[in-house]
Amino acid sequence: MTEVLIRLLIGKNKNPEDMEIRTKYGNLAGMVGIVCNLLLFAGKFLVGTLSKSMAIAADAFNNLSDAGSSIVSLLGFKLGSKAPDEKHPYGHARYEYLAGLVVCVMILAIGLNLLKEGLNKIFHPQLLDFGWLSLLVLVVSILVKLWLGAFNMKIAGIIHSETLKATAADSRNDCISTSAVLVATILTAYTKVAVIDGIMATIVAIFVLYSGYGLLREAIDPLLGECPDEELVKKISDKVMSYDEVLGFHDLMVHDYGPGRQFASIHVELPAEMDSLVAHDIIDNIESDFLTSDHIQVVVHYDPIVTSDERVAKLRTYIAQKVREYDSGLSIHDLRIVPGVSHTNVIFDLVLPADYKEDKEELLRYVRTETKKLDENYQCVIKLEQSYSAIIK
Repeated sequence: MTEVLIRLLIGKNKNPEDMEIRTKYGNLAGMVGIVCNLLLFAGKFLVGTLSKSMAIAADAFNNLSDAGSSIVSLLGFKLGSKAPDEKHPYGHARYEYLAGLVVCVMILAIGLNLLKEGLNKIFHPQLLDFGWLSLLVLVVSILVKLWLGAFNMKIAGIIHSETLKATAADSRNDCISTSAVLVATILTAYTKVAVIDGIMATIVAIFVLYSGYGLLREAIDPLLGECPDEELVKKISDKVMSYDEVLGFHDLMVHDYGPGRQFASIHVELPAEMDSLVAHDIIDNIESDFLTSDHIQVVVHYDPIVTSDERVAKLRTYIAQKVREYDSGLSIHDLRIVPGVSHTNVIFDLVLPADYKEDKEELLRYVRTETKKLDENYQCVIKLEQSYSAIIK
């Protein structure tokens, strides 16, 4: 069914990296979600009202919130596809993140209302009017939500959408909550214990709130400026290091302005003895490679590394090894030496993970002590820096 919808409404062999095609995928997911959830809401609400089941009614409103979520997601894709303008040169793709945030708030609001109604049903229980129609609607709902979850996950994988991944997870959660309601309906009908319906409605509400809270945290992360995922960092590092002339890199920063709108900057180390025009050509090739292959705008800064001085090379390797022995998340770069009459300055940057909690003064003493083991005249001049990307170990 998913492949049929894609072929009919989007077409074959369309490039999902193209913003127009990506928006079509998002629109397809949104429209399918709206239709399915509205039909499920109507069926469950009718059955819940006729059978006096608060648990079924609660699950119905959960589907209504999902329909609202799909509308918001649809709007997010539409606004996010707008081209850059004078006030927003990085585009409008973050609208998709904002849409995800609104969806989470809606889920939490529905969850709180369901919790209130469920608790009320516990204190004022009422026996259900059992019917096979209730069971049929719940079973159909589970099957539809299973397919909807797989559908959204498929689309999310094609266009790399965190919003649709969250929607897929929500559909799977709905399967669990509806299954719980199904069990409650059967138990209430056969045990005649009316309070079961209220208890299950409350459990469903708590589950909706828990799910909404988890999705809310995921929606906020990219808006706050989360660390790029390890897979992306590894992809960038592997590509940079695939150039034979590159000695290393550091200070990788990735700025996320929404799906398809990622910008990065990186310092790439090249031999200082290399002709500047050759170095510039390599940098141009790296930037062009990222833009063409990965659709990432990368700005490369050239860092010249002296390779003809064996003492510098030995010292760089030695200190890098020592800091990794102290903590595998540490690294150094831009090491150079400045000889003097009474001592030699060893100047370099020491990079710490963003969540580094250890004593920094103790770390500096360790590095200085280990460096002096090579030469008592070495005096470290260390600049501490924070890393802005995941550590590849």
